[in-house]
Amino acid sequence: MFGLTEEQISDFGMTFGVGAFMLFMLFIIGEIAWKSKAGKAGTFVLFFVLAFGMIGFVAKAVIQKMWGI
Repeated sequence: MFGLTEEQISDFGMTFGVGAFMLFMLFIIGEIAWKSKAGKAGTFVLFFVLAFGMIGFVAKAVIQKMWGI
């Protein structure tokens, strides 16, 4: 499609598509914290706990770039 291979399309989707989805999820976490009036400590806990999986995904991408995988 458009002169791109399947590997290039999936690589684009995994980096930019999932990255955009992760930013949207951070927005949702912020909305949850704001609507629940969580305060500073509660907002920190929400972001830490709910965004913990995203940290692993980003770490995986960084490690792959560092090792050239």
